[in-house]
Amino acid sequence: MPDYANDTAYHRPVMLRECLDALDLQPGGRYVDVTFGGGGHSARILERLQSPGHLYSFDQDADAEAEAARLARPEFTFIRANFRHLFQELDQRGVLPVDGLLADLGVSSHQFDTPERGFSTRFDGPLDMRMDPDGPDSSAADLINDYSEAELHRIFGMYGEVTNARTLAATVVSARRGQAITTIAGLKKAIAPCTPRGKENKYLAQVFQALRIEANDEMAALRDMLEQTARVLRPGGRLVVMSYHSLEDRLVKNFLAKGKFFGEADKDLFGRTDLPFEVVTRKPIEASPEEVALNSRARSAKLRIAIKK
Repeated sequence: MPDYANDTAYHRPVMLRECLDALDLQPGGRYVDVTFGGGGHSARILERLQSPGHLYSFDQDADAEAEAARLARPEFTFIRANFRHLFQELDQRGVLPVDGLLADLGVSSHQFDTPERGFSTRFDGPLDMRMDPDGPDSSAADLINDYSEAELHRIFGMYGEVTNARTLAATVVSARRGQAITTIAGLKKAIAPCTPRGKENKYLAQVFQALRIEANDEMAALRDMLEQTARVLRPGGRLVVMSYHSLEDRLVKNFLAKGKFFGEADKDLFGRTDLPFEVVTRKPIEASPEEVALNSRARSAKLRIAIKK
């Protein structure tokens, strides 16, 4: 039976076997999981380590920190921080360089399944969507009620890739004049005139994605983290990144292939490129039909692997 079939709802790591294989785990190696989430990947990495091997896992979510306490052992350190502070957190602990880094981007199964976090369109609850609900970032409700029509148009179009983003933004601004929009049900009702019939689920997912990305500054944080990976990994170290939508995957793909997020790779006077990584996966690895049948979240996952030169 594949590993992923044995995980609980809280620990439902996508492409577990593929991620572990990609890291090329060594028992005495140092590894980083920058997206602890429900701890599914971290728990399985720890099973393969023994002293002096060590795993450092990042997450800014208090629920993740509580879950991490269950994995307590000498070979494990949980770091309550956004992964954009990757180098700083590892450097101050004196543990650089490391042998492998895993990033499983997006929202954990636990976050999606907790109504009061506001990530899922399946429940009613507050429009929160912050990865760190104790942090200073604006909630999705703050964005919906405070952003200008132009700002809403920008995030719906850029981060949600919503086709009628301009109309959607105008509809939100009109709806909030009468009463603040603070709940998932309230947002659904407000944007019902813009929601295509028969495609409600996909449309709402795009709208929620846009709000979540903006609320957590996800794209900038991802760029910050990726730019630090070459300083964090030893030569020969493995970088393993799993994304769930095209915006993330495009950044990862461009960074690994070109050493930058936009444009072509930089060249020296002789036309040579000096890229920090050797790409292992020219095309991303995708989940098997069997895994997708067990975990629908795996359907959109794309796994890319690179080796530090």
